[in-house]
Amino acid sequence: MTTVDEDPGMMLGRLYRDRTHAGECLAARLDAYRDTGALVLGIPRGGVPVAAAVARMLDADLDIVVARKLRSPGFPELAMGAVTANGGQFLNEDIIRELAVSSDYLQAEIAEQMADARRREERFRRGRAARDLIDRVVIVVDDGLATGATMRAAVRSVRSGQPARLVVAVPVGSTQACEALRQEADELICLRTPEDFWAVGAYYAHFEPVEDGEVADILHAAHQRTTPESVGLDERPLRG
Repeated sequence: MTTVDEDPGMMLGRLYRDRTHAGECLAARLDAYRDTGALVLGIPRGGVPVAAAVARMLDADLDIVVARKLRSPGFPELAMGAVTANGGQFLNEDIIRELAVSSDYLQAEIAEQMADARRREERFRRGRAARDLIDRVVIVVDDGLATGATMRAAVRSVRSGQPARLVVAVPVGSTQACEALRQEADELICLRTPEDFWAVGAYYAHFEPVEDGEVADILHAAHQRTTPESVGLDERPLRG
């Protein structure tokens, strides 16, 4: 397989052409899990195309774990943590303390984002049940780690499903986020940790937004590939 360093299509110091290319590079480092019955979980939206490439190359099942950022009061772009549909949670206590976030605001935001995560999981899966995690190797994938808040919430959610081994795999990440995740996962694979990490998208030549419909279509295609006998599901592509 062509490595990132050998890729003639890279420009302006970008590490990856796009999310699919990043997933292919990541799969090369995960080859030990090929044909082991592993389950790859992508974090929507951007982590799903990366996870799909990993799952395809490892001949693994694909599913999602939705983690939603908790918005800080007055600074909605600043995450004070993240939650998942089943209650997996990470709180940035430093930010909460610095902004003097009230308990009422925090609990209301947690409830709102958990409800949104549940709606998104249902929409993305189109009525299919979540994959079973018990006693499986589970690989949680995103397109990169900046603060690591969503990934930490996702990992805590997955851990409650009792996997045999929990692996976090990302193409690029900040040193701080990677160090934090090493304490929560059984294994962390991050292909690159740039010294002057800025933003995940800075390391991709193409980093277009991933729409809800694309996530749903990717999951549907993966389900058809791994369980071709399945019938009775809504086959119409989801757009928007």
